[in-house]
Amino acid sequence: MLEDRVVLLTHARHFVGPGAARLLAGYGAAVVCHDEEFTDAAKRNAFENEFPGTIAVAAQEPEDVVGAALDAQGRIDALISNDAYPAVRAPVDEADTEEMRRAMEALVVWPYRLVGAAVPAMKSAGQGKIIMVTSAAPIRGLANYSMYATGRGAGNAMVKSLSLELAPSNIQINAIAPNYIQNPTYFPPSLTENEAAMAKMLANIPAKRLGQPEEVAELIAFFASDKCGFVTGHVVPISGGWA
Repeated sequence: MLEDRVVLLTHARHFVGPGAARLLAGYGAAVVCHDEEFTDAAKRNAFENEFPGTIAVAAQEPEDVVGAALDAQGRIDALISNDAYPAVRAPVDEADTEEMRRAMEALVVWPYRLVGAAVPAMKSAGQGKIIMVTSAAPIRGLANYSMYATGRGAGNAMVKSLSLELAPSNIQINAIAPNYIQNPTYFPPSLTENEAAMAKMLANIPAKRLGQPEEVAELIAFFASDKCGFVTGHVVPISGGWA
């Protein structure tokens, strides 16, 4: 499905990153992975051993991450901006504006810079796929989490605008907007192993279960593949019916 494709995946240790890295490599892609932990050579090596078919790079700034992927593989066929930031609970009249700035930096500015750095190589190649992993939170709304939902909503809006800008260059950009996906970033074992907390969560999910990262990864793989050449500008929730 993704044979001979070069995929750049950010924050590979977080959110849906591990599931995506494993599945994309399993589909034949060469997966270049970024993560904050990869400044440590031992952690880079451990990741590559755990996820065969991946290359872990030490670069951290978005422009440098793109440069490292191009240095390693010569091109980027698909970019997956898998952005994660804590959903900080704060009513609007108690919110810390500095926290708001940090959320916007992580969820909007960093991925915007990443896309901007990757697009020139995609334009030169005459094609490209960009997949933003955002959140369903701004689709439905999340009381007391307006900082997080605002950042995620901006990411979704970015996809809508960039799809119009990049379509003439044969670059498709779509967003996958998860919620209630089992992952250590947002649903750690301390939460999922708590029966009372799980019962409360499941009451909100029409599907009555948490989704799996691999279910998100399958949609990522479709958007990254040649099968997706005429689909762009969509924000697709994957939340078991919650949004």
